[in-house]
Amino acid sequence: MLSGKPQDKSATRGKSLPSVATDVAIGEAGLAESATRRVSWRLLPFLTISFLICYIDRVNLGFAALQMNTAVGIDPKTYGLGAGILYLGYFFLEVPSNLALERFGARKWISRIMISWGIVSMACALIKGPISFLILRFLLGATEAGFFPGVVLYLTYWYPAEYRARIVGLLSLALPVAGLIGSPLSGVILSRTDALAAMGGWQWLFIIEGAPAVVLGLFGLAFLTDKPDNAKWLPEQERQWLKRTLEIEHARVQLVPPMPLWRVLTNKYVLIMALAYAGAGGAAVVLTLWMPQLVKSFGFGSAQNGLLTAIPFGLAAVCMYLWARNSDRTGERLWHNIIPLIALAAAIFAFYFTADQFLLTLVLLTITAVGSYAAKGPFWALSSEWLGPKVAAAGLAQINALGTVAAFFFSYLIGWIQAETHSFALAIMPIAIVSALGAIGVAAAGKGRSAGRQLAADAAARIN
Repeated sequence: MLSGKPQDKSATRGKSLPSVATDVAIGEAGLAESATRRVSWRLLPFLTISFLICYIDRVNLGFAALQMNTAVGIDPKTYGLGAGILYLGYFFLEVPSNLALERFGARKWISRIMISWGIVSMACALIKGPISFLILRFLLGATEAGFFPGVVLYLTYWYPAEYRARIVGLLSLALPVAGLIGSPLSGVILSRTDALAAMGGWQWLFIIEGAPAVVLGLFGLAFLTDKPDNAKWLPEQERQWLKRTLEIEHARVQLVPPMPLWRVLTNKYVLIMALAYAGAGGAAVVLTLWMPQLVKSFGFGSAQNGLLTAIPFGLAAVCMYLWARNSDRTGERLWHNIIPLIALAAAIFAFYFTADQFLLTLVLLTITAVGSYAAKGPFWALSSEWLGPKVAAAGLAQINALGTVAAFFFSYLIGWIQAETHSFALAIMPIAIVSALGAIGVAAAGKGRSAGRQLAADAAARIN
């Protein structure tokens, strides 16, 4: 309680220095907890829902194809090309988009991205044939470019490093949850709206699931805050703690020295992480764009298809959160990236021998989903730590761009191999190979960095 009497200074004099330091540390810990909690309640609900809508707008093509391909005359090769051409738009505009975010501010740029992709997603209802299909898919990738790495960069403005894997893991839950929610939802829309108002169910699917992005983008213009400096909703003490903590981190973390943009984009750590991301991204292509057709081949209808394809995504969502949380708790990043890549590669290899058995196919698809999504939080945390703040904007975007453009080649390759061999198991085998190579690359890079740190420590010891 407060009183009007002077404070007894003997109590303070009686404390030892370690005791005072402990009190300060406890105060800092409480301030950190309250600041990060307030930031999370402010930003994460909006960003998580935005991610959810983004990935539902990707999942829905796999279901739209169940009707659209026949309705407008799209064969497997064209579908594979169109499904993947989205990633070419990503590749060309991902890095410029992240640099534009730093220039114009996250509030305007993230909102602009959402409004643009929502409009294009709804316009996919106008697809009339292969040409319009390819054009609209490319435009969808171009308008979505920069959203994911932009949000990852945005989070570095708000969270100290020790929280980032957990936060990115929570946000990335939107990926499997989009499949968990979007799969049955898409199945219901297909079956309930077909021939409504003289339009196919696949057309209504694009319209209904694309509109929320436009609404959220308009809301984001008023709701988002660029950086802690502008956060009037944060108490002054918490805002100053957050600014001070992030400034100290940015000054301390110099894992990659300043370098020209072209050297950032060709940095070996950027390229290694892009290879790892390509394997996980390729597996996601299988799950979102091809799994509904694979399930249909076993004789299931649209509604059943939606429920069955939700199973791998549901289990992946749980594993994804627990894996990211464990990475933050232990502080370990390397093996939290390597193990999921090995698991999904092994599952895809095993699928070659069980492709005609639905139950085993579903189990292996679930392992693939867990492997693809579980590493998301630790992956971006490790990437941020390896690159450091000075090159994060371009480096993270380049990792995402190179990793996702591989999805273009995977998607087209799957369509081409399937059309030529009629074997889906053989068509997805390149993804297993790239995932295994990505795991080896991350392990080698991590060993190299550990050796480099040890050499630096030994040199410092000799000098001292």
